[in-house]
Amino acid sequence: MGTHLILVGLLSICSLSFGQECQKLLENVDFSGNDITSLFSPDVEHCQHLCTQHPSCNFFTFFRADWNKDDRNFFCLIKAAPNGQPDVQAPLLGVTSGFSLKPCSQDLEPCLSNVYQNVDFTGANYRALFTADYEECQRACTQDPACQFFTLLDEAFTAFGNRYRFKCHLKFSWPVPRIPVVEKKTGVTSGFSQITEITQKSVCQGKLFPNTDIPGNDIENIPAASAEHCQALCSAHSVCTYFTFNSNNFNCYLKKNNEEMGTQESGERTSGLPARFCQLDNAWVQVVHENVDFSGSVIRFELMDDADTCQRTCTQDAYCQFYTYTNDNFGDPISTVFFMRRCYLKRTITMPAPPKVAKVANVVSGFQLRNC
Repeated sequence: MGTHLILVGLLSICSLSFGQECQKLLENVDFSGNDITSLFSPDVEHCQHLCTQHPSCNFFTFFRADWNKDDRNFFCLIKAAPNGQPDVQAPLLGVTSGFSLKPCSQDLEPCLSNVYQNVDFTGANYRALFTADYEECQRACTQDPACQFFTLLDEAFTAFGNRYRFKCHLKFSWPVPRIPVVEKKTGVTSGFSQITEITQKSVCQGKLFPNTDIPGNDIENIPAASAEHCQALCSAHSVCTYFTFNSNNFNCYLKKNNEEMGTQESGERTSGLPARFCQLDNAWVQVVHENVDFSGSVIRFELMDDADTCQRTCTQDAYCQFYTYTNDNFGDPISTVFFMRRCYLKRTITMPAPPKVAKVANVVSGFQLRNC
């Protein structure tokens, strides 16, 4: 009994220590090198959440608003190392560094309640209206399911005369996971986590047009595993009015035209309409895709005996959104034997993320409060 209590105590201390390492932010310290990519963040907490949701990120360095050596203000440098630790920690004024919250937090939809004065979330506009103040602009963003963040030009904004004062710009970023690459590959099985969001909306089947193309009016082309997956992506996009999916190359063409929709026959394409006021039937999430690879975005891999176990493992892992399993017939038996029976757990960033953040006088920016 005494040994058990000692063991529990040691585990608690280790857990507390690991948690403190996660939460620790180092002001004016640069984690030099180990860069994977750079994203934009309005503050260090947002940058830390981006690192947490990025599949490979172990730690980061954020260039604050007071950084003055070049124009890298609001840069969030995503970093990784095999041992999870930075190679170099060096003093540097104007930056803050820290670690991913993966080991110590399951809050994957954080409340982003901070509001940023004289900071513009540049781009991603899809709708504008006039509001009395930033609180009303934020309420409009929160109540619009497509809105992820906003920028208000306040009453002192006179950069183009006074015509744009009080203008509230609602902005979009993807709230659902997007698979970077979908491609045919022998010997692999891919699929999705079975955890689905429960909403108050009624469930609907959606409208698909088999063997049909809707040419033109493309706004984005992204990979999808099926026509139903493409339909879900169109439904999540702020301005998508219809779509076309090419089953030959897994391309999902999101389109915008509120005036007309011209169709034509096409054997390898399926088109359809988004669902705006109901929740699409999620049966497409349960489909297993044989000889299809969801490439990239790997959190980690585990050895296991079959694809069903891989799917269950993904579903049980809060960070996993989709997976790829390598079967016994994967590739050349001699050169790739070490890659067989691997379950690759994967995810992408889904939290609100502005494409750019910049200093601009007399504007106010912030995020929707649906997660608060």
